[in-house]
Amino acid sequence: ADQRGRLEFRFADLRGPENCRRHHTEEMALGRLVVRRGQPFSITLHFGNRGFQPETDRLVFVAETGPRPKRELGTQTRISLSPPDSSGTWGVAWLPETTRSLGVSLAPPADAAIGRYGLKVEISGSRRVRSHWLGEFILLFNPWSPEDEVFLPSEPQLHEFLLRDHGLIYKGHENWITPSPWNFGQFEGDIVDICLEILDRNLSFLLEPELDCSRRGSVVYVCRVVSAMINSNDDSGVLQGNWGEDYRDGVSPSEWNGSVAILRQWHAAKGQPVKYGQCWVFAAVMCTVMRCLGVPTRVVTNFCSAHSGDRNLTIDVFYNDAAEMLPGESRDRIWNFHVWNECWMARRDLPPGYGGWQVLDPTPQETSKGVFCCGPASVKAVKEGDIQLPYDTPFVFCEVSGDEVTWLQEAGEVKEILSHKTHSIGKSISTKMVGAAERQDVTDDYKYPEGSLEERTVYLKATRLLMGGNLPATPMYRLLQTTPGPEPPVRLKLGLAGSPKWGQAVALQLRASRSWAALPEAGLLFLGLRFSAQAVLHVGGVQAPLWKGKAVLRLAPGEEKDLPVILPYDNYKERLLAEKVVRISCIAHVELTGRKLLVVKVISLDIPQLTIKVGGPAVVGQRLDVSIHFTNTQPEALTGCSLALEGSGLVEGLVSAALGTLEPGSSTVVELAIVPLKAGPRQLQALITSNEIKEIKGFEGVSVAPDPTGGDPPSSL
Repeated sequence: ADQRGRLEFRFADLRGPENCRRHHTEEMALGRLVVRRGQPFSITLHFGNRGFQPETDRLVFVAETGPRPKRELGTQTRISLSPPDSSGTWGVAWLPETTRSLGVSLAPPADAAIGRYGLKVEISGSRRVRSHWLGEFILLFNPWSPEDEVFLPSEPQLHEFLLRDHGLIYKGHENWITPSPWNFGQFEGDIVDICLEILDRNLSFLLEPELDCSRRGSVVYVCRVVSAMINSNDDSGVLQGNWGEDYRDGVSPSEWNGSVAILRQWHAAKGQPVKYGQCWVFAAVMCTVMRCLGVPTRVVTNFCSAHSGDRNLTIDVFYNDAAEMLPGESRDRIWNFHVWNECWMARRDLPPGYGGWQVLDPTPQETSKGVFCCGPASVKAVKEGDIQLPYDTPFVFCEVSGDEVTWLQEAGEVKEILSHKTHSIGKSISTKMVGAAERQDVTDDYKYPEGSLEERTVYLKATRLLMGGNLPATPMYRLLQTTPGPEPPVRLKLGLAGSPKWGQAVALQLRASRSWAALPEAGLLFLGLRFSAQAVLHVGGVQAPLWKGKAVLRLAPGEEKDLPVILPYDNYKERLLAEKVVRISCIAHVELTGRKLLVVKVISLDIPQLTIKVGGPAVVGQRLDVSIHFTNTQPEALTGCSLALEGSGLVEGLVSAALGTLEPGSSTVVELAIVPLKAGPRQLQALITSNEIKEIKGFEGVSVAPDPTGGDPPSSL
């Protein structure tokens, strides 16, 4: 062979399977090279005429991302080949292999911009430089690298918050927390491409594409971009929100089972928003995108979540003297639950100690720097009341630590305070436990114990920072500052008298207790009672009552009486929304004192359940029998029933079947066979919808063994 002629390049082997295994990307790669920053990957160059001679041959590797890459923006990098163990920007080193091939190790720095890269090599001869295309690779964040700002030094947490492609999202209300399965599917073959498309459709990229790509080395920047792009309020984002009742031109938020179908639909429609989403759908899709891009992410639910429309720390709720909740003049709302994301990262833009979990909220509620996005807000900053720290920390603080003030309103005027609660907002903040299908309560991460000295101190600190000493001078605020009157002579408690089930009357019991000391000279004390039942809207809106009632009680000193309260099925069966949650309110007019007392009970109605049974051990590539069992326990037929089955690594896409009408008391069993696609812990989930009940869900964990012949792709888990 000619040892003196110019080096002739033949081809490059990007060693995809080997690199992807080392970089925990083998499930998403599908024959491509997907690697993580801050960690080397190896390629092999093959030459035609002779081997590489370090004394005379000069090789320069060029890695580029984005349109019009520039060295000064960091979107183009030129790296000369160095001997082993030498350091450089990308740490390129040569590792001789055979006579005519050369192994090369490239190590993208831990702060490199993520995205799609082109890689080429320039070979310098005696007179000219020849450039050869080597191929494309995708660069992701790397939580395994101690130098990366998303570094997470816990293997069980990495398996849960990055590698697990399914999970549970908690919904309902604080006294009825229910897990809802979700298929994140971040390793489905086309999802990484769709995630990069999301970045390329954001407003900053459209205005300044070169600058936008250069900023993608910052996880804070990428998180804010994704938070804005999951909703469609400012851009060609993924999901359109709908908090009404009419979903006929799309899909009801409660009927989605996972993120993959949503992301694929958005991609196929070339950036047209998918209809429809609500908070848990927005957060679940963002979780898929962030895990796919390499950022440890979890889905978190805040029960009794406040939304302060006037950006203070007080949520105002209004009732009339008929016990009906009224729409307030402000945009204050208390959502029975709200779902957001936490992403794990260092916050090098904040003082020490504020890294770790950060709140990101893609649900469009308020603008942040002119765009509908929220976060990252440090969970630690929320707990300490350091609401001056970016981003959007005051909004998150109010969601978990606002005060709820309930007012009596008559003829459009506020008359009196019915209650001032400092502990009703931000309850049972929940996420899925690491490695188990159980709920973990993370409330203590967000706030000090309710009623503690630390909790009130933090609240007052946040109030001062937010208001800047300019406390409002409204009549309502002056009422709030007045000293509360004496304890009322009567106490009320509204409780359930049985297990509330959809399709049956709801039985409650009002207990009224009069103290011995209160107005002993009055003899019997009369209570005028007014009752109201209203549907609880997920986002805290108000509807006309489903039912009203009246009663009178007479109480002697020290006496306690129970009064049955019944909400008939006929009053709610046509009007209760998908959540099946109802608020029963009672206002008592206490004779002689002029006081009015309010007591409220929020109830979730139990709906029928489905079960999934898996027959036999699950093995990649082998038939697995599955059956879905469901009994209609309702007093009426369920019409237009359909079944949808989903599970990344278990079935391709969505399996659906029409079930028709299910008569009262009838049972159905759907039997089918699936062929698992990937090894590891998986989750099979089923959804039955009908005209009467929209969301009947079930899930079953399935542990899939590898193909004994070795033919299956290895699992990240």
